[in-house]
Amino acid sequence: MDVLGIDIGFGFTKATNGKEFLMFKSLLGEAAEIPFRANLANSSFTENLHVTVDEQTFFVGDFAERQSGVRQSTLDQDLLVQEFAKVLALTAAGIFSEKYAPMNVVSGLPVGYFTEYKEAFVKAILGHHTVNYHKADGSVVTRRININRVRMIPQPMGSVLNLLMDERGRITDRDLAGKKVGVVDVGFKTTDFIIFDKLQFITRGSRTIDTGISDIFRTIANKLRKQVDVSLELYRLYDPVSKGSIRIRGQELELAEIRDHVYAQAAGEIADEINQIWADDWDMDTVVLTGGGGMELAKHLQPLIAGNVVGIPNDVDARLNNVQGYLKFARHLWEKDEPPVVREESAE
Repeated sequence: MDVLGIDIGFGFTKATNGKEFLMFKSLLGEAAEIPFRANLANSSFTENLHVTVDEQTFFVGDFAERQSGVRQSTLDQDLLVQEFAKVLALTAAGIFSEKYAPMNVVSGLPVGYFTEYKEAFVKAILGHHTVNYHKADGSVVTRRININRVRMIPQPMGSVLNLLMDERGRITDRDLAGKKVGVVDVGFKTTDFIIFDKLQFITRGSRTIDTGISDIFRTIANKLRKQVDVSLELYRLYDPVSKGSIRIRGQELELAEIRDHVYAQAAGEIADEINQIWADDWDMDTVVLTGGGGMELAKHLQPLIAGNVVGIPNDVDARLNNVQGYLKFARHLWEKDEPPVVREESAE
């Protein structure tokens, strides 16, 4: 039996088997014919994802962005679960599934969508599937996948479990396990707040708000459209916003000033929500920032949240905190009675 953590976000899909991490944009595109490939660059596998999942063929992630004439991303939770989750999750699972063996998966959903969509998510990926990976040289790698079990948890719980557990899924941070901890998980479309009190999930102080990095990207895209009359898809702004500039039609445009202004504004809105929702939770020991948006907003957000706020180290990719926790929880659930597994370099 294999175990896997999979995190399907509006912005990125992340997965890990503990040996390797996988991350690609949650973007699907039509599988257009490519008559010529130069293959001059040393590109990674995830940059050329051309897959057939249960007889439906797509370009996925960066490959869809570069090569597809028709591309699809979504900020709608219903569409994400009903039309995107299966392809994205199985594309990731197949990469880690070199042998046909039962695979148990832990994944998550935003707090506000958890009850409504958890069963549909499980139904979408559970069972036997075939994924074909089409290579640039015309060859096809076929992976048969058996998703045996799926355990869903609220997304930010992954970050808590990542802090609490070691790589084998054992609770090792006993001090944190005995505390009341809040988590602020800033994602692409949503921000989740949860409270854990002595390992118990506290529903009262846990919720989702529709504020995320996509709002910031939309503001920047609107400004650029007025400035240069170009409509930019939000998923094409990750690198330019991070870098602080974008080149459009040969012209270098600065983004740093508006980015920092919008970051500060979004951080203020999120902090106001947090301080209001957690007004009665003055006994919180620690507040943890996580998520890709938390990484971007940390310096603006941290001073505005009341309490002991734990920031994100600069050398950590906070987008992976939840999926790391998912994997540790999977091992806690399903590997605790098994001996340690020696994993080969390309195993899982």
